[in-house]
Amino acid sequence: MNLSNLSIGAVAKVKSISGNNAISKRLMEMGIVPGVLVRVIKTAPFGDPIEVRVRGYNLAIRRNEAESIEIYE
Repeated sequence: MNLSNLSIGAVAKVKSISGNNAISKRLMEMGIVPGVLVRVIKTAPFGDPIEVRVRGYNLAIRRNEAESIEIYE
């Protein structure tokens, strides 16, 4: 399961970030690393971007970025 499938208000733990490119590196620099808890706050009207809360701050990420973040169910 990945972060883009998580419903609004749900909390999950990051399992891994797929890919070895600039996007995955940027996500990890923003604090989305394996083991951290993330909560989906809201999504934009057409579903992109997604607002998540991680490490005490809100972060907007694109849906394709959220699809690369694997979470524990």
